[in-house]
Amino acid sequence: MAAERTWRKSSYSDGGGPESCVEVSLAQDALVRDTKNASGDVLAFSTTAWRALINSL
Repeated sequence: MAAERTWRKSSYSDGGGPESCVEVSLAQDALVRDTKNASGDVLAFSTTAWRALINSL
């Protein structure tokens, strides 16, 4: 599931190095994973929850 998706790293992550980044994959939902552990666990958000999170930032 998560491996077949397109993942993007934030443009704000450039200064922190690869060890301090997260990636997001947006499709029918939003998945967030740790860049240094791409095969590990992911956080899953519904579209509504993802929009609420982004709007609150």
